[in-house]
This record gives sequence, C-alpha cells and structure tokens, in this order.
Amino acid sequence: MPPRQRTIAGSVTLSGPALHTGLEISVTFNPAPDNHGIIFCRSDLSGNPRVKALAEQVVDTTRHTVIGDREVKIGMVEHCLATLSGLEIDNVLIEVNGPEMPILDGSARQYKDALLSVGLVEQKSEREYFEIREPIVYQDDSAGIELIALPAEEYNISVMIDYQSTLLGNQYASLAHISDFASEIAHSRTFVFFRELEYLWRNNLIKGGSLENALVLLDREVSQEEINRVADLLGQPRVEAQAGGIYSARKLEFANEPARHKLLDLMGDLALTGCPIKGRIIATRPGHRANTLFARMIRQAIKQEKAKSVVPVFDPAAEPLMDIQKIMSVLPHRPPFLLIDRIIEMDESGVVGMKNVTMNEPFFQGHFPGEPVMPGVLVVEAMAQCGGIFVLSTVDHPQEYSTYFLKIDNVRFKRKVVPGDTLIFKLKLLDPIRRGIARMGAQVFVGNQLATEGEMVAQIVRNKVNQS
Repeated sequence: MPPRQRTIAGSVTLSGPALHTGLEISVTFNPAPDNHGIIFCRSDLSGNPRVKALAEQVVDTTRHTVIGDREVKIGMVEHCLATLSGLEIDNVLIEVNGPEMPILDGSARQYKDALLSVGLVEQKSEREYFEIREPIVYQDDSAGIELIALPAEEYNISVMIDYQSTLLGNQYASLAHISDFASEIAHSRTFVFFRELEYLWRNNLIKGGSLENALVLLDREVSQEEINRVADLLGQPRVEAQAGGIYSARKLEFANEPARHKLLDLMGDLALTGCPIKGRIIATRPGHRANTLFARMIRQAIKQEKAKSVVPVFDPAAEPLMDIQKIMSVLPHRPPFLLIDRIIEMDESGVVGMKNVTMNEPFFQGHFPGEPVMPGVLVVEAMAQCGGIFVLSTVDHPQEYSTYFLKIDNVRFKRKVVPGDTLIFKLKLLDPIRRGIARMGAQVFVGNQLATEGEMVAQIVRNKVNQS
C-alpha cells in the first residue's frame, strides 16, 4: 500500500514566551482534512486570517523564518514545521494568538511530545512525494553557503557548519532516516553567539530568551568575569562556561547539538516546499535565508513536475481558438518558417498549440535522407512561436511587436519527432511578465509522450517600423 496522508487525532495547545517579542503566546494544533496542507491562523486578528506554509509566503529571514504578508505575519515557524515534517504529518491547522510562535525550550521537543500525545491518524488520500531526479543547487560563494538536493530513495539530510572558531571547530550532523527525527534531532536547542548577546538585548531582539531555551556559544576565549557581567545585564543566572565553548543552564543534549539544530532549522524551512521530499540534502553553513531560497527552487521544480503530468487533450474536430490565418495576423513568421498550425487553448497563465509534421516539410530533404527527423532547434523554435502567441496577446496591437529570445535553459529531447507526428505545445508562465520579459516553461508532447521540454526567456520589443 502506498503511504497515506496523516493528520493528528485531536487538538493540542502549548503556551510560552516568544523569543524575539517576549509575548506570551498560545498555539493550538488542530486536525485537518485530506489535502489541506499546513496552514497557520492568526486567531488574535480580525477575521482570523490564514497563511499557508509555503516558501513564497516567506517575508523575513532575520534570525528566524517569518511567513505572511504585509499585514499578517507569523514568525519562528521553523521549529514546529520541522516537527511536522519529522513526524510526517501532512495536514494540520495551527492557530496562534500572536505574531510569533513560542520558543518553548528552544528545540522541537515540546512540539513533538504534544503532537505524539494526541496521536496521529492515517487519512484516505495518498501522500504525494516530490522525487529529486536531477541535482538542485543553491550557492552563495561570498558566505561559503551551499545546499544541494540529489536523487535518493528516501529523505535524508547532512549538515556541516563552520564558524571559524578554535573553540567550536567544525561540526557535522546527519539524519539518515526521517523516523529518527524524534530521537536524534528534535531535542537540539537553538543557539546564539556570546558576542551578539549585548547588542541583541539592547535592541530588544531577544525579550523571551534565556539560558533555559538557548545555547550561548563562546567562539573566542572569554573571562568568567565578562560572562557574569553580561549575565547580570540580561537578568540571567551566573553559570560557568562548559568545555568546548558552550554556555548554558543545561548540559548539551549532544556533542554536536548546534549542528543538529541547524539541521532541524533546515528541515523546518524545507517543509515550506509544501510536499514531502524523496532525496538527499547536503548543506554547508545553512541559514534561514539560504534555506528558504533553496525551498523556493524546489517549489519551482515541483510546479514544473506537476505541469508535466497533465498532457493537453487535442480534439481535431473542435474549433481552434486560433487557426492559421489568425496566427499569421499576430506572429510575423511566414512559411517555410511558420511552425504553428493551431492555438487550442489560452488563458492568463499559458497557451496550448499544435503542429502537424508532414513529409512535405522542407528540412526533411537534408535532415536526414532516408531517416527524416525534425531538427531539435526547430522543435525549440516551434515552442517559442507558440509562446510568442501568448506573450503578444498581452499587448495592444500585437502585430506591431515581436518577441526575441534572451535565454534558453534546461532543454531536453526525450524522443525523435518524425513525419506523421502531431506536436502539442504546452507553455506556462513561470513568473509574471515584468517590463516586457516573459519566462515560460515549455513542453512538447506526441500523444501521451513528452518529446521535448525546456525553459525560455523572451522579450517583447516594438518593431522599428512602428516606432515613432
């Protein structure tokens, strides 16, 4: 049996101060139906506005991950999202009565314990995984950050951190099986550097912080006298520094607890992909900004994968949206370089067109005698012409404009195109058109088979003859 989606068996509430605002916050996790996903609800605001836990909803990554919009924000979501991911919970409604989730003990322990206390329920719908089929890479060379997603049979993560400290050294953490999250990762606490404490305190940025919910890392030699001074300033108990540059009211859960917490944060941020992953994640010096940008890259790959799964239906007897005469009234191309016969569908996000490939095509005379194959560059050109119809439909007087290639990426040819094939072109906007620049994902189908795919960027340019 394929894995099923899961929710929780009942509602459960936790309360505690928020790390950054210091507000006393209550959060309630509620069961949710199949295909609901993870959604946050601000129960303290009029109308109880909701925010989906998706990467495009990220509005801030300064010291924690904040999702929402200009008026509705929910911060410090990474710990609870990591817990939901680690326990493989797909559907839940999270009601929170403030702008930030409670810090609790600085780890995911209490979230994990609370959710397990009410139990998990298997639902009817199958869990849909996103399988990493090709490497996805995020790099920030200036910060030494690299995140890579590679194909693998199941979800596993490796993290390496290096703060160039002689006290801390390099740390490495890994999660080989997601079933080990509860015991290997969930108890790892957040951390802050000692050198940052006074600045954060004076700028009211850690109002809910304490030595009970955070590790303080000494990345340089610091006297006990200086440690006591800062502890008194922050109203924290005086505690002696532990071996290895750790300052905390509690002993380390693990020798590499900071690295494990970075893995926890990464899991939470990658939950914003909105889909469980089958793949290997390798991260060097991850942080919330890099994590969430990486999550957006994976989200884009998920969208493209879902788009591939829907093959347009072509009915030869149906009236086309645009026949060849209408196409020629928009596109400047003419035979033998007009490579679109019909436009079947078009909406605000994309277009579907078709071309009948016959032996009468002039290029078959030389490509190749005795083995006719439509040149790949002409398949790409046909995709572009179909996209050009869509792009030109967004301007008034389209006959006064042309579209020009700026870039072609990730083009792959899955099968040959030969005489007798009917090509169905499917193009979707990957980003809104801005300043005349359009970026589209393109696919070409022959029957139910994907023949060619790629991404293309084009610019709408007014023809010189029409410029005043």
